[in-house]
Amino acid sequence: MRNIVTVSFLAIVFLLCSSNKLEFRKDYKVRTVVIDAGHGGKDVGCNGKFSHEADVALKLALQVGSLIEKNLPDVKVVYTRKTDHFVELADRAGIANKNNADLFISIHLNAGPSAAYGTETYTMGLHTSEGNLKVAKRENSVILHEDNYKETYDGFDPNSPQSHILFALHQSAYLDNSLRFADKVEKEFRHKVGRHSRGVKQAGFLVLWKSYMPSVLIECGFLTNPTEEKFLNDKSGQSYMASGIYRAFKEYKQELEAMN
Repeated sequence: MRNIVTVSFLAIVFLLCSSNKLEFRKDYKVRTVVIDAGHGGKDVGCNGKFSHEADVALKLALQVGSLIEKNLPDVKVVYTRKTDHFVELADRAGIANKNNADLFISIHLNAGPSAAYGTETYTMGLHTSEGNLKVAKRENSVILHEDNYKETYDGFDPNSPQSHILFALHQSAYLDNSLRFADKVEKEFRHKVGRHSRGVKQAGFLVLWKSYMPSVLIECGFLTNPTEEKFLNDKSGQSYMASGIYRAFKEYKQELEAMN
């Protein structure tokens, strides 16, 4: 008799929890997005012949946010920075967490040999190639500008492959939707903006480490490639790139809300 009562009680609890969960999923909305312009202030990021990553990333981030604010008024847009100042990596994720963001978008520019070109969108995960690790190492080296970075990032060493592997495991709970949005971004770049897409990739990025929501880092192109640097500094080029990210966000929002 006791077993029957126990089973019945657990069944009722399960149904109530399921009902609440279904109700939550039914009403789910993508309400808040945090847009992060990489680098800034004393950290200029990578350099082209005439431009800095921090400056171009900020222009793109502000345009993406403006498009969302104008066309999707039900979405709250939060920026990690709107001017040229330095924000520590942990604080960027902290801003997203504090605002209960539904999506975190970090915008960057890439560096490499002058012949390298194209876009890449990263989610937090295990790097599967030496190239992915190099990108993560370059972006994570930002912490060397921070005071007490070893304490802040639990002894993380930006030059250690092992450190990147350990930190990559954190975002696994949000990986599916991170990949969902990343794929939409790269499809927009490839099919609508006409850029060469290097695909969706995974690596251990500190800026995504403690963000408790789907998160991506977008490398919008190579400033070290003369042709891409010119395109990324052109107002029309920036408008095309920002529009691509906006359309990906709009489609992601609509798809997720329709599913739920």
